[in-house]
Amino acid sequence: MLAQLSAQRTRSYLLQALNFLSVVATALALWKGLAVVADTESPIVVVLSGSMEPAFYRGDLLFLSMPSGPLRVGDITVYKVPGQDIPIVHRVLETHNSRTDQLLLTKGDNNAADDLVLYNGASWMRRSNIVGKVQGCVPYVGYVTIALNDYPKLKYLLLGGLGLSLLLQKE
Repeated sequence: MLAQLSAQRTRSYLLQALNFLSVVATALALWKGLAVVADTESPIVVVLSGSMEPAFYRGDLLFLSMPSGPLRVGDITVYKVPGQDIPIVHRVLETHNSRTDQLLLTKGDNNAADDLVLYNGASWMRRSNIVGKVQGCVPYVGYVTIALNDYPKLKYLLLGGLGLSLLLQKE
């Protein structure tokens, strides 16, 4: 009787683990599918600073896609500076087309100067550094991401609570 009860508990824990893995795999598949449809490595980003106010505020969730044609003055883009990990959301001020690449000058709406100092010595941002063009926004939803990054203990508390709920869940 005790062995049967132990086997049921083991089966229950394995089922919970498989359910959790199924949720994680589904989320990853949705992310990758969205990346393929939007033609960008990062189809969703969170605004981390106030440099684009009043267009976008800190904590806004942005939806991106890679435009097939050239970028135009006024487009809001997300780009990565070579050697930096954090993408930047700024508006295109000037464009210059070369034979091989489009060159861009960007600026945050709330900034006094353009982004030349952010380009690590380059005079222009290359089109190849663009992650995507902003297509839509959901305000304030990204504050969860900001809070988890600003307060790592909160992230571990949330993960611990999730793990504990998985272990204590009956079904």
